[in-house]
Amino acid sequence: MLVNKILKIVLVLLGISYIILQGFALQIEGDAVSAVAFVLLTWLYIGWTKHKSKLFILFLVVFTAAQVLGFLAWFRTIVPAGQIDYLYFLVNILSIISYALLILKMFMQLNFKAVFSQLTIPIIILVILDVFCVTLISSTTKSSFTYYEYALEFTYNAVVMILLSLALINYMYRNNYKSMLFLLGSIFILFSEIIQLAYYYILIDTTNSNLGYIYSFFLVVAFIFYYLQSQHAVSDPIPAYTDDPIEA
Repeated sequence: MLVNKILKIVLVLLGISYIILQGFALQIEGDAVSAVAFVLLTWLYIGWTKHKSKLFILFLVVFTAAQVLGFLAWFRTIVPAGQIDYLYFLVNILSIISYALLILKMFMQLNFKAVFSQLTIPIIILVILDVFCVTLISSTTKSSFTYYEYALEFTYNAVVMILLSLALINYMYRNNYKSMLFLLGSIFILFSEIIQLAYYYILIDTTNSNLGYIYSFFLVVAFIFYYLQSQHAVSDPIPAYTDDPIEA
């Protein structure tokens, strides 16, 4: 349909604009573009997707709400030092909930008996790596947060790592195109979130950094993969190999 094609073109242009604006540290303008883009992406998915998922719709709606509130936060009164920034907590909690909805979506689609029987050792290794990575990543910004902000940031990082780990397990179990796209989207989400931490809380001067281009590019690419995988129906796992002889 014409509207479908127009929306996709507009989203591509908005994605490019977002990357450029974030690269030039024009954060207000970038957040405005991001909010509009996610509203349109949600509309595109709901209006023109054959195999809709209620949890994926909720993911888009909640993540979009976080982006809109993040943009509106620029126009509020400055929170005095020492007082709780409730909007900061709300935006991050919404983002955590949105990623948790994707985790729940995968949980509901996995056959855990089969997964644990086939992937016991990889799962144990992933749990160890998750604990190590979350602790390491969160510790780099510990001095920038209060106790409650650090707890929120730690939870945020943990949820993103769990999302990536489950995406990898889902891909090893299903071994199909949809699970591969979801895994790629989750990888780029993780990279984007890690680079954002460095961009906002470690660098002293963000105006002279290329990290703005990088994390925004990764975020755009992540949602391209998420949208592409959402256009495919969930299917049964594909065996990695077969014992059937090859016919001559």
